[in-house]
Amino acid sequence: MKFNKKNIPLDEFIDSALYKKKIGYYMHKNPFGQKGDFVTAPNISVLFSEMVAIWCIAFWENLKHPKKINIIELGAGNGELMYQIIKVFNKFKLNCNYFILEKSQYLKKIQKKKLSSNKVIWIKSINQIKTGPNIFLANEFFDALPIKQFIKKNKKWFEIKVSKNKNGNFEKINSITNIKKLEKQIKINLSDNQKFIEFSPLTYKFLKIISKKINKLHGGLLIIDYGYLNKEMKNTIQSVYKHNFNNIFNNLGKSDITYNINFFLLRKIAKKFDLKVGGLTTQKRFLINLGILHRAEILAKNLRFLKKADIYHRLKRLIDKRFMGEIFKVMFLTSKNIKFKTGF
Repeated sequence: MKFNKKNIPLDEFIDSALYKKKIGYYMHKNPFGQKGDFVTAPNISVLFSEMVAIWCIAFWENLKHPKKINIIELGAGNGELMYQIIKVFNKFKLNCNYFILEKSQYLKKIQKKKLSSNKVIWIKSINQIKTGPNIFLANEFFDALPIKQFIKKNKKWFEIKVSKNKNGNFEKINSITNIKKLEKQIKINLSDNQKFIEFSPLTYKFLKIISKKINKLHGGLLIIDYGYLNKEMKNTIQSVYKHNFNNIFNNLGKSDITYNINFFLLRKIAKKFDLKVGGLTTQKRFLINLGILHRAEILAKNLRFLKKADIYHRLKRLIDKRFMGEIFKVMFLTSKNIKFKTGF
């Protein structure tokens, strides 16, 4: 992977590794499933997608049953979540517009094949959405956006950048920076009581655009992602290759690079854009509150032992604290005048 400059900001490096045309990780391969590098919740069990669909219907009812509503999925993976949502919505005969925001042309082809019989519109920008209300869904979306990292040493702040050493290998370097300049731009105090900062300019940008749509056209944003709630930020960047952890400089273009969302910072950014945190909980609590255990019982009722065991094994992966149950958090962002607590 080639770069035009010597010292590359970490977010630019990650962006190239993940999204560079033809060679970026998400641009030329299917990362999902056993043959890929990881498995997401919609592909673990249909129960996950059904619960998200039920939540959307409950929110639609809270919005006083608008004649038409937009469902916008941010980064739809292999299309499984949207596929199941449409399936549930069709049963309830809801009138919806379905949109997918997807950067990867490769994944877009997979999504279009899976969703070919449904009226889904692929968009390049959220600004293409002109009407509302809107329900934005972000399942493992924000963790895949490039981040900047900063570290404090001897009362000075340094930005972590990427450079090549004498052997031609990539390595991290610390470059002196003026953190106050960035804070002034985004009007958020990132460095207060921090020794380390992870900040995604793209997350900030997305939330700014989404907030305008929510505040003007009504609706909300449901975020499901792995992360933590501590005020103190930490270094959480990681790479996965064939279901195993990987050095971020190895297998470039063949491995995923992600980080853990700091939901405390996400809350700060949301409030900056006049959004209200309508709910924040673990994936386990969210799915149980929506009735996933009861739904599993219904599905398993008349099945043979092996099929019944498979349903509960998959359910365990979604809600057990040793798997996704507590590592994954669920946050609901909406406008200040909306009162809606379902799932939280």
